[in-house]
Amino acid sequence: MPENVNASQRRGRPGYDQQGILRVAVAAFIEHGYDATSMGVLADRLGLSKSAIYHHFASKDEILDRALDEALGSLEGVLDEPEASVGSAADRLDHVLRGAVRVLVEQLPSVTLLLRVRGNTEVERRALARRRAFDRRVTALVAEAQAEGSLRSDIDVRVVERLLFGMINSIVEWYRPGGREDATRLADDVIAVALDGLRVPAPAAR
Repeated sequence: MPENVNASQRRGRPGYDQQGILRVAVAAFIEHGYDATSMGVLADRLGLSKSAIYHHFASKDEILDRALDEALGSLEGVLDEPEASVGSAADRLDHVLRGAVRVLVEQLPSVTLLLRVRGNTEVERRALARRRAFDRRVTALVAEAQAEGSLRSDIDVRVVERLLFGMINSIVEWYRPGGREDATRLADDVIAVALDGLRVPAPAAR
């Protein structure tokens, strides 16, 4: 933006609603880091005055909180879907992993931001606590699948959970929307590579 554009001119530009501001802010947080992204930087990116942003969000922390809540709420929602509580533990785990991939693809920027927070603020610490609670629920599901004999039990349950989500989380580093694979195909590939190798083979027919 030219330096001679004053605040009143910026306010006269087409406005943003909350979601529009959120999208731009998340992109800036990912590019520069949350701590290094000031409200002034956001105002310049949006072509708005800082007071116009404050009309929608009380603080930069609130913007971060909203973005992280979108990612976490969607991941937590996968665990609350009926398919995550009905059937064998292995089938439920399959559903949860597919759902996690779907959330990552559909909300790539907010999930990317979630994976980069380090607990430097109270908002980040709350988000990390929710993420750990999500991880514990998935770990419990892995343990249940091992106990029922669906998954290999010779690998520590916490290692399994970390390997599974290590693969899923790495998608944010290379996945680009509009590519050859949609969320369903990508989830199929993740399950084939990660989960199928952990399944206990069915007994051979006599």
